[in-house]
Amino acid sequence: MFSKNIQNLKTSPVRELIPYSKKAKDAGVDIIHLNIGQPDLETPKEFFEAIENFGERTIAYSDSSGRKELIDSIKKYYNNLGINYENDEILITAGGSEALLFTLMTLFNAGEEVLIPEPYYANYNSFFAMLGIKVVGIPTKFEENFKLPEKSVIENLITEKTKAIMFSNPGNPTGSVYSKDELLMLNEISKDRNLFLISDEVYREFIYDGKDTVSCGTFVDNLDRIILIDSISKRFSTCGARVGTILNKNKEFMSYILKLCQSRLSISTLDMVGAEALYRCMGKDYYEAVNKKYMERRDFLYEGLNKIDGVVLNKPEGAFYCIVELPVKDATDFSKWLLGEFSYDNSTVMLAPAKGFYQNEELGLNKIRISYALELDRLEKAIKIIDLGLKKYNNK
Repeated sequence: MFSKNIQNLKTSPVRELIPYSKKAKDAGVDIIHLNIGQPDLETPKEFFEAIENFGERTIAYSDSSGRKELIDSIKKYYNNLGINYENDEILITAGGSEALLFTLMTLFNAGEEVLIPEPYYANYNSFFAMLGIKVVGIPTKFEENFKLPEKSVIENLITEKTKAIMFSNPGNPTGSVYSKDELLMLNEISKDRNLFLISDEVYREFIYDGKDTVSCGTFVDNLDRIILIDSISKRFSTCGARVGTILNKNKEFMSYILKLCQSRLSISTLDMVGAEALYRCMGKDYYEAVNKKYMERRDFLYEGLNKIDGVVLNKPEGAFYCIVELPVKDATDFSKWLLGEFSYDNSTVMLAPAKGFYQNEELGLNKIRISYALELDRLEKAIKIIDLGLKKYNNK
């Protein structure tokens, strides 16, 4: 009766434990959410002030391509990074998710293939399933902090059905950051094999310890094939304001994206008003302060988890996630047990089992993804709960 593509959709590993969490909450247990990348920092006041000062008496449709004022401010933001896009090379979408969905709809026919380093952001799977796209995982190793393999390994995965290489940098769920050399390698493959390069860069400001990386938008020899995906969600703690961006210099590609934008009329006018103010008002001091805050949390979590027997993790280089190996056979079972049968000081934690971030779920069976977008006191308590929980779980 229903679409086969829809029936192939998988439950997000970030949200699959919600029924267990709800039951615990209903019982009065405090849940510390390590399962979702929801920034807890306050949205800058400039967002709200811009909306309060919106002078129109009617909230009308905006241009399907996005408000000109917002596109101008995004263009300036990229110019400040040394990346030059013209207004007609920038389109505004309802969040980064719509940007990705429209990109995939434009590039792929059912049955065609995308290469993607695994583990990868699990919600990508929904888009792939909806469109009948075959995912070919590029293997990376936990022990090597998920660095890309040799060029030949990636090239051997390419078939006549391969249309694009897609990745996020900094990485969700890994917290790893691809070096400039790794990105140049992908760019060379893109040029040599005539593949699009889809670069999800929504965590661009969250890079730690001076890691040497660049935006793919700096590869001026291949910009017709390079598609940048961006969003205000993480950068400005505005996940509920759905404003994303597609940037590309291929006029034919962008003309098709514009048709998709026109098919849904426009995104929220007021969200774009607030987003324009953020891009216009937030500068280097803001980005550095936010980066410092998350790096402090990264260090705290990394040091705390490393003290727990049997727990293994790499030090995250960016974003606010890490993949953690636990001394258990099945991290999903452990995560359910924490929510259903364990608490400390009337609190427990909600984790994201890592198997859902892999094509080969066995690779993530004993791993979890943690988001450290929380205050230090909440992280401290969460670490304590994981430590005590593992001891009790493994002795039950």
